[in-house]
Amino acid sequence: MFDFLTINPIAFELGPISVRWYGILITTGIILAFLVVQKEMVKRGMHPDFLTDLLIWAVPISIISARIYYVIFSWDSYRDNPAEMFKIWEGGIAIHGALIGAFLTTYFFTKKRGVSFWKVVDIAVPGILIGQIIGRWGNFMNQEAHGGPVSEQFLENTWIPDWIMNQMTIEGVTYHPTFLYESLWNVVGLIIVLILRRVRLKRGEIFFFYLVWYSIGRYFIEGMRTDSLYGGDLRAAQIVSIIAILFGVIMFVYRRFVKKVKVVYQDK
Repeated sequence: MFDFLTINPIAFELGPISVRWYGILITTGIILAFLVVQKEMVKRGMHPDFLTDLLIWAVPISIISARIYYVIFSWDSYRDNPAEMFKIWEGGIAIHGALIGAFLTTYFFTKKRGVSFWKVVDIAVPGILIGQIIGRWGNFMNQEAHGGPVSEQFLENTWIPDWIMNQMTIEGVTYHPTFLYESLWNVVGLIIVLILRRVRLKRGEIFFFYLVWYSIGRYFIEGMRTDSLYGGDLRAAQIVSIIAILFGVIMFVYRRFVKKVKVVYQDK
């Protein structure tokens, strides 16, 4: 059925160093996210250096927190060899861990600078989604973050291109391209967010929309995956998704109807 060869996860080699597509795509996502968010921050009256100063802290902390999250929920793999937990180059990071680290860093950074946390995260949402949209294709290159096997009937009825299904064929078995489902879900979310920025939403509500939108999609897509991290008998990502949905809804109601926030997204 497929006409393409499996894509090599290594883009090129520089002597003993192998440069992987995963790293290239993650870096591309970060750069594009930075450009989009930087432009909007300046437009909203923020200092041009604010985002750069924030990322100096947020990027390394997010990588560390992504690794810590992964290790916590994969502790059985590291219990007897704790030194292995530091070998991040061998893989093993989780996007929820990165997001938690980024949001906590942003919270304390904005407090120190005297800037509204809600203003910053509202502006950052499109960049976060862009990073997630592109980053998931790194999973595609690595043939990971896929779902269970798909039937021949699914392949016959799907509009998914052959070259994607070919890359999702591992040792003769074709799997659900859940990386693609999440990437497309985030594309729709990005379009909605760009529309919502033109609506007079209260400050923080674009961020709450992101939390709810992304978490709903992640909850159901995670249920299809075969490589989930577990907290007991439950999938960790689904637990975090439920918490994020509840937090987003509760904070939306509290800030709009109890606190009655008057500042809107467009305000500087």
